[in-house]
Amino acid sequence: MWFVPREKLRLLTPENEISTYTFNKHIIKHRFCPTCGIHPYGEGVGPNGNNMAAINIRCIEGIDLASVPVQNYDDLSL
Repeated sequence: MWFVPREKLRLLTPENEISTYTFNKHIIKHRFCPTCGIHPYGEGVGPNGNNMAAINIRCIEGIDLASVPVQNYDDLSL
């Protein structure tokens, strides 16, 4: 996932053609394709109060996944 301010996200598909799923506290809007089920992005509010988008970078045309830095997270040490 790649996090950007929501206003920086430009969709190629009309927003009314994307479905929304929420769960638990219904804070994050998980956007998905109703035809194939892919989850291209989610929407929420960042810690600073700004609207954010979490983008599935595999949905970005022309991106070289091998060039994207990866940050591992060890949740077992919590």
